[in-house]
Amino acid sequence: MFGPKKKKDNDKPKLTKESYSRAKRIFAYMRPYRSTFAIGWFFLIFSSSVGLIFPYILGQLLGAPVQDGASMGSSFVDAITFDNINQIAIALFVLFGLQSFFSFFRIVLFTKVTENTLRDLRYSAFDRLLHMPLDFFNRNKVGELTSRITGDLNLIQETLKTTIAEFFRQIVTIFGGIIWLFFLSWKLALIMLATVPVMSIIAVIFGRFIRRLSKEAQETTATSNAVLEESLTGINNVKSFTNEVLELTRYKKAIEEIRRINIKSGNWRGVFVSFIFLFLFGAIVFIIWQGVTMVQNGTLSLTQFNAFLIFTVMLGASVGSLPELYASIQKAVGATERLMQIIQEDSERELYQGKSTPEITGAITFENVRFSYPQRKDIEVLRGFDLQIEQGQTVALVGHSGVGKSTLASLILHYYDLENGSIEFDGHNIKDIDVKHLRSQMAIVPQELILFSGTIRENIAYGKPGASQEEIEAAAKKAFALDFINGFPEKFETQVGDRGIQLSGGQKQRIAIARAILRNPKILILDEATSALDSESEKLVQMALEVLMQNRTSVVIAHRLSTIRKADKIVVMEAGVAIEQGKHDELMAKENGVYANLMETQQLG
Repeated sequence: MFGPKKKKDNDKPKLTKESYSRAKRIFAYMRPYRSTFAIGWFFLIFSSSVGLIFPYILGQLLGAPVQDGASMGSSFVDAITFDNINQIAIALFVLFGLQSFFSFFRIVLFTKVTENTLRDLRYSAFDRLLHMPLDFFNRNKVGELTSRITGDLNLIQETLKTTIAEFFRQIVTIFGGIIWLFFLSWKLALIMLATVPVMSIIAVIFGRFIRRLSKEAQETTATSNAVLEESLTGINNVKSFTNEVLELTRYKKAIEEIRRINIKSGNWRGVFVSFIFLFLFGAIVFIIWQGVTMVQNGTLSLTQFNAFLIFTVMLGASVGSLPELYASIQKAVGATERLMQIIQEDSERELYQGKSTPEITGAITFENVRFSYPQRKDIEVLRGFDLQIEQGQTVALVGHSGVGKSTLASLILHYYDLENGSIEFDGHNIKDIDVKHLRSQMAIVPQELILFSGTIRENIAYGKPGASQEEIEAAAKKAFALDFINGFPEKFETQVGDRGIQLSGGQKQRIAIARAILRNPKILILDEATSALDSESEKLVQMALEVLMQNRTSVVIAHRLSTIRKADKIVVMEAGVAIEQGKHDELMAKENGVYANLMETQQLG
């Protein structure tokens, strides 16, 4: 009825052949470091191979006091048989030294390659995100995109640096160990392979099933806690509607589910523990029994039997670790695929092919512009919109909410491509103009302004990176921001906080205006820049805006009379078209005019 819905255990990524194809493209980022990576694999192979000698030598050490190094193996095995425990101990220390040497360089080289690759990947992914069209961000949540850049990359990092190497090492251990076992005793090896690996795999699968049940129980407990929290938090509503019995019923249902799942989990845990004792440990005891019998019969030496047991333990551990390692690699493949989807999606650089960089003076022409947002193709926002804006004019767009005012601002900035019609700047079609060149001639002061974390100086300088302190101060003065900036103890070095939280709405707007003044754009877009301010802040911001709007083309989306009545041209929009144009007095003088009616009812949108 209420509360969070229980999630299904469906965390595994669904991978296809195309998933692996996309994931393989990560190797393009590793290509510059392939020689280092190859050397790392060389050390990994040697480290894994040397590690396979350890159980045999240790078996000799354990068997030496009884058999004094006797061997009954093949010539290959006899070649690494030692005469006394001193030689065995020295051999073990030499082996450890080689393992340390190879492992150190393997880890260092793999880490270096991984971090270099991830640095390039992070940069490439962020570069693509910054150049994605606005529609991409309409289709994707910022939180999910951030997760791809952080969480997915962390998963890839662990896989490249550790998991792949560990997976390969376990594979080498399994196949190399099996070969050793056959050299030591092929009969005992066949018995072992028919029991221990099978029991180990079953134990791993069994363990994962029980973990799934535990996770389900945790989720059900969270659901019951949500019912408890909601009921007690909204106790006034519960009592006023006399719904105590309803809440008790909800809670009873949730805790009954917890009881059922936990009992089921307990039953299966009992089966699991019984399985471990009876079958897995039983298989090991069976191997030992057979081995001791062979030692007593003289078909196997004690040294070889000890080595065999150590190899068997190593094989069991390696087989048991493979499912988790493989699952981690699968998750990394899924993470890589998601990341590659970002990197390979068309950005503005591919979508917008304009190359020309004409001089922009501020003259804009809309001709029969029709437009629907890519996510809402069935809803036409602009339906044959026409408008001529002269250089240096202030044009106010008015109308009810949803008629396309903000959409026009987005199209001027070339956030979206047109379906039909054209937009021209000084006679040049927007599609032919380089998008960065076009936007460099513009500045926007939006209603909901977001400042970047950092200082006031850095936020103003965002309009013109590299601007001098004198230029920044002059822009702040023109924006009527200098007084409040100098009122802070740290002046221009004052931290604005996350998204500018340390400043008031009026102060943030004047910082944004100072930024726009510093940019000195040919075209200015004001998207209801004063609508959320109190009267005192609005007055100061309005004064700053009047300074900013001088000698440049300004497109104003506003519903405050003070801004509209001073405009050179007011465009009244309805249903995606311009239905009235003119100055304030001209439009007010129209009998039964739409603008006059909007003014009268204060419904300017």
